[in-house]
Amino acid sequence: MTQRFALAALVAGTLLIAAAYAAQMLLGSAPAWAPWAYLVGMSTSMLAMLVLGAARSRAGVGRLALPIAVIYLLLLVGFGMALTLAPETTADARLWLGLPRRAAIVLYGIGVLPLFLLPIAYALTFESMTLREEDMVRVAQARRDREALVGGSVGGGHV
Repeated sequence: MTQRFALAALVAGTLLIAAAYAAQMLLGSAPAWAPWAYLVGMSTSMLAMLVLGAARSRAGVGRLALPIAVIYLLLLVGFGMALTLAPETTADARLWLGLPRRAAIVLYGIGVLPLFLLPIAYALTFESMTLREEDMVRVAQARRDREALVGGSVGGGHV
């Protein structure tokens, strides 16, 4: 269910990006809705790929749902702020941590901030999202069954 939803979101996001590009190419200039379609499409596509990578079979993303939702909100707000801020064209423009405001929002808010959030979320959900001892026993048994079926060592190592 989660993987189907993520695939549908990936397709929808890709279609929004394609619509924004097509409008630009066909009309010669981007209509007012095109940057917003691109923003939502790009954020949704990025989130969908994150969910596809984090989803564990039928269990979905489990306790990672909240951090993933926060990251999606960060993407939407960060790209939206960068899109709505007025361009800074003067040499004395205000800098945020050494960068113009829009670049700082994209780099720090969208690029760096999730780098802190994801490892924390992973650490908090490690026990429930990774292979348990029972899973390892099941994998080892499946390998022994396969070796017995094939008639020899598969891969040359021991489990």
